[in-house]
Amino acid sequence: MTVLIIGGSGFLGAELIRQAAMARHATAATYATSPGTASHAAWYPLDLRNAERVDAVMAEVGADLVVNASSGDADWAVTAQGPVRLAMAAAKYGSRLVHVSSDAVFSGARVHYDESCLPDPGTPYGAAKAAAETGILLVHPQTVVARTSLIIGNGDSVHERIVHELATGTRDGVLFTDDIRCPVHVADLAAALLELACGDTAGVHHLAGPDPMSRHELGILIATRDGLDASRLPTGLRSHSTLPDALDVRLDSRATQRKLHTTLRGARRFCTTSA
Repeated sequence: MTVLIIGGSGFLGAELIRQAAMARHATAATYATSPGTASHAAWYPLDLRNAERVDAVMAEVGADLVVNASSGDADWAVTAQGPVRLAMAAAKYGSRLVHVSSDAVFSGARVHYDESCLPDPGTPYGAAKAAAETGILLVHPQTVVARTSLIIGNGDSVHERIVHELATGTRDGVLFTDDIRCPVHVADLAAALLELACGDTAGVHHLAGPDPMSRHELGILIATRDGLDASRLPTGLRSHSTLPDALDVRLDSRATQRKLHTTLRGARRFCTTSA
């Protein structure tokens, strides 16, 4: 089986490549600026804004499974339109597609969101991700759209690096106490995505951890795990800042979890046990 990871040079993409290769899948991956370090993947440059290039990569790789783990922030052409081009190509070549979406499609107005909840984004990034979901499912209805939350690893995620820099005094800033998400471990997320990719389900799924917590509470867990002084982590309120984003978004992943063999661990578990 051939697996194509879109955005393979990113944090989640690298873990998807590692797990796909361990499962002995022939693995290919794309990058926007520079290839990743994984030697067991065939690398292809790809700009999702270029429909001809998307088609060419899909035709050359001949992937049975495609996992889109790319991120274009609020760039509409990349984040909203690019995944739809990819879905059209996947449908054309008969490839199964899993698209990684985000809890940013929700405003936080109702706090708790399961798979039946309709997007109500409050930011340009969230709007782009929501538009991608809608377009993808229109052109390739058998796609899995997998919404996730804050992705954590074993010290190498963006949030973990921020915690380390704040705890050691090499960075200015705060960790918000009113910004609530449901963190998920990158290894669990990648395993769940590949499990869904190898199945026959379709539509919207939620893949987040079961522990809702603030960025500061998560920071304390990370600092404690890594032997840092958690008391040095500065606190603040997102509601008092000018940064856009929802305050409290809790993805309910229980319906999806019941379909999976992979366990989506909560942060209180994966920050206190080995991954």
